[in-house]
Amino acid sequence: MKPVSWADATAPGGWGDLVDELDRWGEAGRVARLWWRDDDAVAMTPQLQRLIDVSGAAPLALAVIPGEARDGLAVALAALPQVSVLPHGWRHVNHGDGRKSEYPAGRAPGAVARELAAAQARIAALFGSRAVPVFVPPWNRFAEEFEPLLAAAGFAGLSRIASRRGCGPLDVDLDLVDWHGGRGFVGEAAALSRLVAALAAHRAGGGATGILTHHLVLDDAGAAFLARLGETVAAHPAARWAGVAELLP
Repeated sequence: MKPVSWADATAPGGWGDLVDELDRWGEAGRVARLWWRDDDAVAMTPQLQRLIDVSGAAPLALAVIPGEARDGLAVALAALPQVSVLPHGWRHVNHGDGRKSEYPAGRAPGAVARELAAAQARIAALFGSRAVPVFVPPWNRFAEEFEPLLAAAGFAGLSRIASRRGCGPLDVDLDLVDWHGGRGFVGEAAALSRLVAALAAHRAGGGATGILTHHLVLDDAGAAFLARLGETVAAHPAARWAGVAELLP
């Protein structure tokens, strides 16, 4: 696929808007940092291999479910230095009464503390230096009352989805899956609109712009979008991919 030139502000389908926003970063003498998180890994499946092929050399933060992770995943990732691993809950089990959450308000703090410690230990044991101490809660929900337990378990940060309440330094801005409309790609226009808005917000307020994927439901349209985004970032002098460890406070 032909890369989008940073000078091509007339690129169709909203890509010109992305180029324009990156141009603004360049005009300010700054470089936009984008980072990529993918959730729900347990093994090197064909879907995960496809995502890795699409991501190329871009740093990828792979959120792995510790209690379900297969030993073979660590072996498969050994030759991929661009891939970091984050603990994704403990077993990705729903304990919520309404909205899904592994860590809803009201769970016993002792049980939560044990799961956090076990998650950190399992990922460190499997992946060694690839493990980054950033906790990714399943369904992006983690009750505020448990946040003090993270540091005690050895975590340096928490990664969820940015919301109207605000955006933490390790939160992601754009989920490419339309969970309420068939679990396919949200569409190029919607993805670009949200991405450009997030980049503009970070240009004003600081921080990196996070992209979230789920390899198990990545369709052809989503893969094509990611490929073109990668080409655009590579081509533009005011954009680059950042590894998750770089974003730690």
